[in-house]
Amino acid sequence: MLVGIVGKPSCGKSTFFKAATLADIEIANYPFTTIKPNHAVGFVKVKDPAVEFGKKSDPRIGYVHGEWRFVAVDLIDVAGLVPGAHEGLGLGKEFLNDLNQADALIHVIDVSGSINEKGEDVEIGSYDPKDDVAFLEAELDHWYLDIMMKGWDKFVRQLVQEKRPFAVALEKQLSGLRVTEDMANKAIKVLSLDAEKPYEWSDEEKLSLARSLRQQSKPMMIAANKADKEGAWENYEALKEAFPDYHVIPCSAELELALKEAGKHAIIEYIPGEKEFTIKKEDLNEKQKQGLGFISDFLEQRGSTGVQDVLNHAVFELLRYKPIFPGGVGKLEDSDGNVIPDCFLMPPTTTALEFAFKLHTDFGKNFIKAINVRTKLPIGKDHVLAAGDIIEIMANK
Repeated sequence: MLVGIVGKPSCGKSTFFKAATLADIEIANYPFTTIKPNHAVGFVKVKDPAVEFGKKSDPRIGYVHGEWRFVAVDLIDVAGLVPGAHEGLGLGKEFLNDLNQADALIHVIDVSGSINEKGEDVEIGSYDPKDDVAFLEAELDHWYLDIMMKGWDKFVRQLVQEKRPFAVALEKQLSGLRVTEDMANKAIKVLSLDAEKPYEWSDEEKLSLARSLRQQSKPMMIAANKADKEGAWENYEALKEAFPDYHVIPCSAELELALKEAGKHAIIEYIPGEKEFTIKKEDLNEKQKQGLGFISDFLEQRGSTGVQDVLNHAVFELLRYKPIFPGGVGKLEDSDGNVIPDCFLMPPTTTALEFAFKLHTDFGKNFIKAINVRTKLPIGKDHVLAAGDIIEIMANK
């Protein structure tokens, strides 16, 4: 799974990425600070399943903090996109192509309205962040359309002559964008397009098809960033009202990054996504006291910085992935004594057999049954697993 972080220049996108990953990247308030895509690991937050057994997990990848387990997710941060990106403005085509393999997108928006459409500073509140949603949707839709239309006439002519199903051919044409045959069939049906006569489709119908495929293959949510700034909350409420079909979550990447850095330097004890932190260092200077005081007030008022909420929402709500843990009945440790060392983020319809194949091809090929470690009851190969399940796979040797 790969989650893409997108947005216009200077919206706080790279700050969000660093706050989520603590990756060593350049952050500056000017357009195109990011040129090459940044790729790093962020973490979603789930309950540590070992706690209910009186133990603590020993993750092979990720970490445990208190009763929470943080599970790795691949994130990619591409350079800021500007209007006309799909036509190559601001190196837009190159930046868009960096998103090819993303499964979902987090659109970071400066909800305070202090950055114009080009990523330039303007008076706070003078720019309407709702315009950013419309702009990015249009750029992404035309990006898909441009790829779909490459060699369109020849593509359609061969399709008709060879009598191949249009959805199958379209999957091949857009495979780099993770478009599937099922997505193509769904789009054609919803839009009432004649799949046998694609040569008769209008420009608007082609754009509508590109938009539907983009929405299915790159589901997107909005991170309403800079929510700690003046007027931001009013703009956030307006965004939610204007775009009811979007998941919109307010956040402050700057405050989250400050907390992560303070935690890294043992100044505070902080669990990402929580509404409070504990100061560990006594000899703070006045600037540190004021900064932590401001953050504490924000957390008390808003519940969290929102960054962890955005990541969890993208994985568990937008993509509907589930955390599934391999384990054994009566023995949660692996051969090295590590408790529940692995966690896999799996698609929503994952069955016991599919999970067995995920663990090892031989487990899938020689599958006998699976056992729910909590209930100690066997489950069949077609049983759809639930979020947080701990599963033991039984297979022939």
